[in-house]
Amino acid sequence: MIDPILACATCASNFQDDTTNAAGWSIFVMLVIILPMLTGVVFFMVRLARRSGEGLDPELRDELPPAASTR
Repeated sequence: MIDPILACATCASNFQDDTTNAAGWSIFVMLVIILPMLTGVVFFMVRLARRSGEGLDPELRDELPPAASTR
């Protein structure tokens, strides 16, 4: 089991009891819901950025100047 010294006050009190660890399970459930949602949002934003660049006229693109070589 996890060392109670590393836990917050709410979780540490749950380690003392042999009841279900409600705080731990609630954090796990929130992560199971939030992480896929954030992954989907990031994937969607990257997809939008790539697709918007494909349809843009090459003359209108902001190209970065080539890096100056240091000699």
